[in-house]
Amino acid sequence: MIDKIVLIGGAPTVGKSYLARKLSEKFKLPWISTDGIRDQMRKIVKEEDYPALFYFDESKGLTAEGYLATHTPQQIVDDQNMESEDVWKGARAFIDTDYVWKSFIVEGVAILPKFVSEIKQDKLIIPIFIVDENRDRIKEMVYGRGLWGDAKTYSDDVKGVEVEWALLFSKYIKNEATKYGFDFYEIGERDKLVEQISELVTEKLKDNA
Repeated sequence: MIDKIVLIGGAPTVGKSYLARKLSEKFKLPWISTDGIRDQMRKIVKEEDYPALFYFDESKGLTAEGYLATHTPQQIVDDQNMESEDVWKGARAFIDTDYVWKSFIVEGVAILPKFVSEIKQDKLIIPIFIVDENRDRIKEMVYGRGLWGDAKTYSDDVKGVEVEWALLFSKYIKNEATKYGFDFYEIGERDKLVEQISELVTEKLKDNA
């Protein structure tokens, strides 16, 4: 039976983890985030071999205020994608080796259309890219939950930069998905999106049963 791998990419605040959990429950598939892969990689690789993997390491004294106050939204997108290049190496190894799971879900900002387009075609890959261009909804999420960490742990003065970079990242995902021939899904009502994606996955699994 062909391996089935669901990959969920998109900016922070779009509900990637929520969607992964719901799909995991419905289709009985284990799931992991690229954040988890990154954290595990940091424990076993050398920083000189994967420098971008340690760029956002808060143990080095990098703070939300310090970083966000000195970087533009575009610089943040670029820095995030730089880290994602290294994180993807771990995610790709996870996908290619079948070491633990045969079929599973991976979600995270490191799931980029360019990377997904390079995966060998001996598996059923179901790519899902989510975008959100609703500034008010993103602002509510950022100021209520936070992106860098818990919203209560850093100043509201810099949260506006996070809103702008989340918007910019969604635009980037939208453009890249189009470039590489992948569909993308706009955030609307969260439960309706889950239903829509569940139907898509059901169809893909049925076609490849």
